[in-house]
Amino acid sequence: MALSVKKPKGTADVVPSKSYMWHTVEKITSETAQQFGFKEIRVPTFEDTGLFVRSVGETTDVVQKEMYTVTATGDSQFTLRPEGTAGVMRAMLENGVVNEGFPQKVYYILSCFRHENVQAGRLREFHQFGCEMVGTASPRADAEVIALAKTVLDRVGLRNIELNINSIGCPECRAKYHQALKEYFSARKDELCHTCQERLEKNPMRLLDCKSPEDQAIAKDAPLILDYLCDDCKAHFEKLKEYLTEMGIQFTVNPRIVRGLDYYTRTVFEFITTEIGAQGTVCGGGRYDGLIGELGGAQTPALGFGMGLERLLLVMQKQECDFIEDKKCDLYIATMGEAAVRKALSLTTALRDEGFFVEYDLVERGIKPQMKYADKIGARFVIVLGDNEIESGSAKLKNMATGEQKDITLGEGFIDAFTQEMVNEMFSGLEDELGGIVGKDGV
Repeated sequence: MALSVKKPKGTADVVPSKSYMWHTVEKITSETAQQFGFKEIRVPTFEDTGLFVRSVGETTDVVQKEMYTVTATGDSQFTLRPEGTAGVMRAMLENGVVNEGFPQKVYYILSCFRHENVQAGRLREFHQFGCEMVGTASPRADAEVIALAKTVLDRVGLRNIELNINSIGCPECRAKYHQALKEYFSARKDELCHTCQERLEKNPMRLLDCKSPEDQAIAKDAPLILDYLCDDCKAHFEKLKEYLTEMGIQFTVNPRIVRGLDYYTRTVFEFITTEIGAQGTVCGGGRYDGLIGELGGAQTPALGFGMGLERLLLVMQKQECDFIEDKKCDLYIATMGEAAVRKALSLTTALRDEGFFVEYDLVERGIKPQMKYADKIGARFVIVLGDNEIESGSAKLKNMATGEQKDITLGEGFIDAFTQEMVNEMFSGLEDELGGIVGKDGV
């Protein structure tokens, strides 16, 4: 019979055989963030719709076309979060985190929702690792946040990832730039798509981010923001470049980067790859010094980034990066008879209390199916318990990799004996690995 209900378009299931990939990136991202002094924050999946309209920008594709907005009787209008920063800033303001001394540094791993055209690396429900730093306007902070993102990408093993940086200035110099863009695009207004024609007066920088090939061709010769930066923004950008160079982080200045959300100011950056098609940005971020003020707080500088985990995993698989292996079963206890089952229960409980991964038969199968199952789950060792083993107080411990069998007590010394066998196996594996290195290098 055919499945009557399937997953919604643009979503993905993570089945147990693939979850180890997610465990890898979640572990590396969170541990790296903590090493840089960032602490985890968790926020609701949905927020008041006005939060995203005010922060992301009413002229952006996100607000105009992509948000999932819901209502319930007696409630306000809510929107499933399309990105992480706005909700995190709201939470930091509402809970007084921004009053606890600067800089405040937080990170998160969360799901986001956008009604987009589905393709490789672009889903309607996707996941982001993000970091936000609040309370510093220094270009040192810009370099630090970029360094954190790069460290994550390095630690997951990505290669051929390029960092592009730009400055989109402050409100003062951007006003002059907006005027220059209006004059440039107005001359070809009739050739622009309908959306860009509407944006021309409200936010002409959005035209630079349009996905229409025709509009991209027109934008190719548009004025560059770097030519309109005020002295302070120029100095900030030059310092950032100096700091990145001092940290050994290679970069390319790309004056066409504007990012897709309106809250950005000054520094914007992207880490990009050409290995997953059109959706090549694996991480993007920058500075948003006016966002907290826009949400009702005091004017407070802030910056951060978001890293799409689905895109990150795509590149990792493409480049055959290493993933953390799932933990294997240390011991499988096969049983014959009710007395053996009771003994298996006590042994399993004792070993699990010591931190071992132990399984036993839960399906009431015969010995042969149990042994096949133990092999299928990759159990390191197997014990078969029956009446004879219970009576003698001893059983055969089988190493599934080597086939070697040893007698092991089922009494008080069982845990110590099994622990020793696990240690022996670990050192045997290390010796084999070192022997391979010595043989390879001839040392």
